[in-house]
Amino acid sequence: MYLCRNLLRKMALTAVICSSMPAMAVLPIQVQGNKILYGNSNISLCGNSLFWSNSGWGGEKFYNAASIEDLKINWHAGIVRAAMGVEDGGGYLSDPQGNVNRVDSVIDAAIKTNMYVIVDWHSSHAESYQKEAISFFQRLATKYGKYPNVIYEIYNEPLAVSWKETIRPYANAVISAIREKDPDNLIIVGVPNWSQDVDVAAQAPLSGINIAYAFHFYAGTHGQPFRYKLLTALQHRLPVFVTEWGTVNADGNGSVNIQETATWIRFLNAHKISYVNWAYNDKAEGASSFLPGTRKLSDSGKTILSLDRGCLGKL
Repeated sequence: MYLCRNLLRKMALTAVICSSMPAMAVLPIQVQGNKILYGNSNISLCGNSLFWSNSGWGGEKFYNAASIEDLKINWHAGIVRAAMGVEDGGGYLSDPQGNVNRVDSVIDAAIKTNMYVIVDWHSSHAESYQKEAISFFQRLATKYGKYPNVIYEIYNEPLAVSWKETIRPYANAVISAIREKDPDNLIIVGVPNWSQDVDVAAQAPLSGINIAYAFHFYAGTHGQPFRYKLLTALQHRLPVFVTEWGTVNADGNGSVNIQETATWIRFLNAHKISYVNWAYNDKAEGASSFLPGTRKLSDSGKTILSLDRGCLGKL
């Protein structure tokens, strides 16, 4: 009953926002079986991930309202991902306030422009920083949990660790902490081996409502065997969200793999899986949307701009 009242409260909040804004505000997200529904729509939402938020890494200059407005207006993106670095230099552990300020700026802009926003604990060793993750996400849920825009991604890319013995205990602890403040916004959990083993997670899924599982791929490296992993997860009724993917190789370099990119996008659209591209940034690597030090589109950026504008999952 409480969850129903909370959902109605969020829908009422959406109605209030809609009445004061020219565009339609976002609807609450619900998980039903292996489907992630935006309101009642089963669609493939697509958008863009920012680069690491770490101080001094170069990607932080995109953590502002101007970038989010650009993605919304010019790219037609429906979702943005704030990839908050954690344990690496300049990340949350060494500069908590700087990173929190950047993430909050992105969230505020996403809410204002009626976009969904994934807040990503961008770590490959999150289980080592469980206490810090709980503190971060509880603050986030307290401040923003009333907004249906906000999605919590509590573990970016676990490495070759056990789903049952390492990731699940961490996820249960962080999810429980979030649910104390926000009972129903979507929570996404990374899976073993750089968030590729969704088939493994499907054998022992987490309990609770509105929980999904991250899947990452890069078209230049990952082909049909990885689509089989996704199919296995879906067949086991596991809801999957592609919170990071690239047109190039997994190391972020190389040229755009046109054929595999097209195959992946057809696959994701056919199965109504949402996907967020890495990365809206100008680092000197193939995965960046912009050429180094400019706002000129890279080959990957041109590809993603076309995909965002032609996205089938329009809200």
